[in-house]
Amino acid sequence: VQLVESGGGLVQAGGSLRLSCVPSVSLFSIEAINWYLQTPGAPRELVASITSGGRINYDDSVKDRFTISRDDAKNTVYLQMNSLKPEDTGVYYCNAEEWTTGWRVDYWGQGTQVTVSS
Repeated sequence: VQLVESGGGLVQAGGSLRLSCVPSVSLFSIEAINWYLQTPGAPRELVASITSGGRINYDDSVKDRFTISRDDAKNTVYLQMNSLKPEDTGVYYCNAEEWTTGWRVDYWGQGTQVTVSS
C-alpha cells in the first residue's frame, strides 16, 4: 500500500489547512487511516483516525479543531485543521493500518510539513 499526502504548508496561528491522503488501494480494504504528527526529537503521536466502518477518534489536543473525513468516491481521507497553533507544527504522516492473521501491518506516507507561525 502506498500513501500520497498533500496539503501541508506555512500558516499563521489561527489559520487553517487541509491535508489529503490517497492510498494506492481502495479505502474499503484498509482497516483504518490514521494521521500522526512528528516533532523533532519526539516519537510520532496519533492525532486522528477513521476506520473503514467510519469510527472516528481524536487526540484531546485537537478535538474541536481538527476534523478527519473520507470521500470514498475520491478514495481520499482528509484532515481539516482549523484554529492552528504553533504547537501543531511538525511533519504529518498518513498511516494505513491493516490486520492480517492477528498481526498489525502499517504503511506510511512520505509526510507533509506543517508550520504554524505565532
